[in-house]
This record gives sequence, C-alpha cells and structure tokens, in this order.
Amino acid sequence: MPFEAQERSARVSPEWQGMFVVLNEMDCLQLRGEVDFEDALTTINASSVQSVPGAEYVGITLIGPAGEIDTIGPTHPIARTLDDVQREVGEGPCLSAAWEQHTIRIDDLTTDGRWPKYRIAALERTPVRSVLAFRLFNDDRSMAALNFYGNAVGAFDDESVEIGLLFAAHTTVAWNLMRREQQFQSALASRDVIGQAKGILMERFDIDAVAAFELLRRTSQESNQKLVEIAHRLVGGKGRRPD
Repeated sequence: MPFEAQERSARVSPEWQGMFVVLNEMDCLQLRGEVDFEDALTTINASSVQSVPGAEYVGITLIGPAGEIDTIGPTHPIARTLDDVQREVGEGPCLSAAWEQHTIRIDDLTTDGRWPKYRIAALERTPVRSVLAFRLFNDDRSMAALNFYGNAVGAFDDESVEIGLLFAAHTTVAWNLMRREQQFQSALASRDVIGQAKGILMERFDIDAVAAFELLRRTSQESNQKLVEIAHRLVGGKGRRPD
C-alpha cells in the first residue's frame, strides 16, 4: 500500500471503519434481494449502533397510513419502549423527525422541553438521556425515522450526526430496494397462481388460455373480488369453477 494510502487509513476512526463495513453489508443485502424487512434492518441496525459515536440502542419508527406506530429492527427493547411512549402520549422526537424535520438531536432529555409528555414518560421508563433521530422517508403511505439512543448526557457530537446521516441515507435506499423486491416477488406469486388457475379452467372446460383468463376476469368483475383472489380460490378448490 502506498505511504499516502496508509496514512489516510491510519486517520480513519474505528467508527468510520465500522460504517464502511455496515455499508458493505447493506450492499450484500440488496444484491441478495433480501425482502424480510425485520431481519434485514435488524442486521443493519445491529452494526450501525457500533459505528455512531455515543449510540447504545437503535430502532426505526414506522408510522402507517392510519397513524399507527410500529418499531422496526430494534437492537434493544428500550428502542421499542420509547416508541410505545410516543404512541401513548402522541409526541416525541422520532415522530417529529418523520413528520416535520429531517434531523432532531436531544443532548439532555432531563432539560429538553420540546416534548414534555414524552420526556416525563421516557425518563421514568428508560435510562436514555440522548436521542438522535433522522427522517428516512415521508410519503403518502407511511413515514419513518432512524433513531439512535444513548444513556449518557451529551452522548452525540457532530461526528455522530455526520455518520448517522450517512446511515439514514443508505437505509432509505436499502428500504426502497427491499420494498420494490417484495412487490416484485408478490407480483410473481400472483402471476403464478393466475397461471395455475387458467390451466385448471383450460383442462376442465376444454378452452384456450384467452378464454380461461376472460372467465377469471368476468368472475372477478361480477363478484367484486380481485382476480388473484378468484385464482387462489380456484387453485385451492382443485378445479371447481369460480362462482
């Protein structure tokens, strides 16, 4: 290795080295077409908590279309507890990061007055004193924030924010890729079951593929059910004509 490269490598902190390892893991998850959100994001979060200075716990707060709050990939039950608190009191830094701001940092939860109900409950139920929350995405269907927690006052510094922002950006990319892969796999499964249903109808009624699909489509319209649901019923019924 050239001297200049060795010198640059020596200047890289353990936190940044850990971040490079995690980003490589994320690339591997994407290449494998990983579609299990919980497992994939738990793997990423478990590594990222070691890379962001001051972080002791990590979790993703997911807010659904109806406002329901869930915790994805928590590295410790405390991350889930803090989301439970936000669900109960209707406020908190992770919700605000997803709803209103891109980044929120709490240096001392005992004195921060922005979310008083959250502060009281969080102090009573957890040892967390510092919070770092980053918006992942905010669209028509859902919102999410990546959250780092520390027990010490002032646990996070500017380097924590810088590395955390990188993790948030790459987690957003990984999330979108996994969601698209999941949708693709679902579409493939639907296509397969529709193909099976067409085959059953073709054999049962001695019709061609076009006529079989038209029968499925007409039954779907008349019964006000999705075509894939009709196909599932038909395949499950082993050849019984759709109602």
